[in-house]
Amino acid sequence: MIDGMLAGLLLAMSWPALGYLVLGVFLGLWVGAVPGLGGAVGLALMLPFTFGMDPVPAFALLLGMYAVTSTSDSVASIMLGIPGTVASQATILDGYPMAKQGQAARAFGATYTVSAFGGVLGALLLAASLPVIMPVIFAFGVPEFFMLAVLGLTMVGVLSGRSLAKGLVAALFGLLLTTVGYAEATGIPRFYFGINYLLDGIPLIPIVLGLFGLPELMDLAVKNTSIARVSSDEDPRHGLIRGIRDAIRYRWLVLRCSLLGTYIGMLPGLGAAIVDWIAYGHAVQSAKDKSRFGRGDIRGVIAPETANNSHKAGALIPTVAFGIPGSIGTAILLGALVIKGLRPGPDMLTVNLPLTFSMVWAIVVANVLAAALLMFLARHVHKIAFAPGHLIVPGVITVLLMGTWVATNSMGDWWVCLGFGVLGYWMKQGGWPRPPLILALVLGGLMENNFQLTTQIYGDYEWLYNRPIVVIIELLIVATVVFAIRGRRPGDETSEAGEGARRNPLISFPLAAGLLAAFAVAYGVTRGFGQAATAQFPNAILVLALPLTAWVLIRDFTEVRVTVGDGPGHAWRAAAEKADLGPSTRFIGVMLAIVGVTYLAGQLVALPLFVAAYVMAWGGYGWRVACLYAGIAFVVLWAFYGQLMGLLFHPSMLFG
Repeated sequence: MIDGMLAGLLLAMSWPALGYLVLGVFLGLWVGAVPGLGGAVGLALMLPFTFGMDPVPAFALLLGMYAVTSTSDSVASIMLGIPGTVASQATILDGYPMAKQGQAARAFGATYTVSAFGGVLGALLLAASLPVIMPVIFAFGVPEFFMLAVLGLTMVGVLSGRSLAKGLVAALFGLLLTTVGYAEATGIPRFYFGINYLLDGIPLIPIVLGLFGLPELMDLAVKNTSIARVSSDEDPRHGLIRGIRDAIRYRWLVLRCSLLGTYIGMLPGLGAAIVDWIAYGHAVQSAKDKSRFGRGDIRGVIAPETANNSHKAGALIPTVAFGIPGSIGTAILLGALVIKGLRPGPDMLTVNLPLTFSMVWAIVVANVLAAALLMFLARHVHKIAFAPGHLIVPGVITVLLMGTWVATNSMGDWWVCLGFGVLGYWMKQGGWPRPPLILALVLGGLMENNFQLTTQIYGDYEWLYNRPIVVIIELLIVATVVFAIRGRRPGDETSEAGEGARRNPLISFPLAAGLLAAFAVAYGVTRGFGQAATAQFPNAILVLALPLTAWVLIRDFTEVRVTVGDGPGHAWRAAAEKADLGPSTRFIGVMLAIVGVTYLAGQLVALPLFVAAYVMAWGGYGWRVACLYAGIAFVVLWAFYGQLMGLLFHPSMLFG
């Protein structure tokens, strides 16, 4: 084993592998930082360039790019409250509030330090675990994978926001959305209402960017403020140093989250989706003082960022040892293995062990190099938090909409993004947590497949109590709920900071009523499904969702009755003013105008025109600034998205 590690290190450090590794790191930093792209898109773009290369340089390029996307994705998560990739969702909960408090540099300092530690510790833990890891992985069957997904959803549902019930309802709504389109078990379409765009399901990227991105940009535009709500008196270098000290101070949390990230990463299909949430949940439950989580606690940044970097090494094992990719990115890596004439299986842990370790070392070196580069750049990125919001909004909206367009190159992507942007803003103002909905969308397909296979193979209920690992996970779920309830303090109810913590019953009540109506309609639709397998998973969701949503609706109605004591008109005006509904409605009108001009003239005209019009009309800047900004937007659209990525723009009515 030691000989294999040393031989792999020599391969990774040899030339030209090291040069390709550095190139991959630079590409990965860009791909991870741009919302909507992520490691899978970068791998798909880079794969054709590796066809004529030897295996070691080829995987150095691919893994150098892929590994660091979970480091650079923290830029968008911390600065904008938008997940750069799926693995950075949990970072938003405390990273973005820190940016609002002017502590972005501190968050970056801690993030990049633990990213390097996580990558290195994950690789070392992987090397130490290889002799015993196969029996552990084989002990997990479909019941265990299903229950592990339930554990992840439970952690997110109970740790986000002031209301456990709202978090769980949001998760159930997300699971229901994953049943839209063809059912994999039967091939029968469900809940698509005659819209062909929905037959393949609702794409995840438009939902994520709409649910998290648009509400934060709307907030910046409406309030006419910078991201940071405080002055920029602190030297960013002091913030970086403080973040490094935080990482050292919480070194045992870093070690524990590295363990979680590595071993959860070995589980095919679940690692990247839940690893950051389980690490975040562990950080909350192991902390003595939980009052700052969700409001800018550095531990809420350290835990998920450590785990999502250490999990990349663990994710290699099921890919190279069993030929089971756990995500789109590892599926592309598996394809690269086959293209190079390598056979995934035991040979990769015996005959080709040096090559396997060269991949692990590539991840280690890439993480360290990326952390060093981003630490240097963080002093400059930190300044964005203090820039005027009206200069940030148009550029980020352009990138966000084009990131959305990557999903299917269809205008349906934009409509989904806008629809979930409105839903996300309403949830934020009404005190509904958004993370459970997103995680449910990520896990829903896997959960349905595992649920159906479990009931077919092991019976309806027996597997719940006769499989030891399932029982252990069930106990963890119960413990999560119990500790979450016990950890809630009466004093915390007064604060409206953090995800899902706002209290505005007149905004929450219509959303609860709408969700209850949606669940009721869905239940009625399932009655018409011809095959039981088609309705099995939706019915399991709805049996839980209907009574739970009714309970939330009753509680909201009770609060509404107290609120409207001075008259319904006065109460509604106060609630609408608190939620900024008037300016927000105008902002949505602007977004609809972008869509209309795109139909008429295409993205290359509509988006630069929007940038110029916004900067002048909403931001109050002169025509020189507007033209320069619009010109930069056009160049980025044409050169990066059009030429480099090869995206097809929407055909316009005027220009074709």
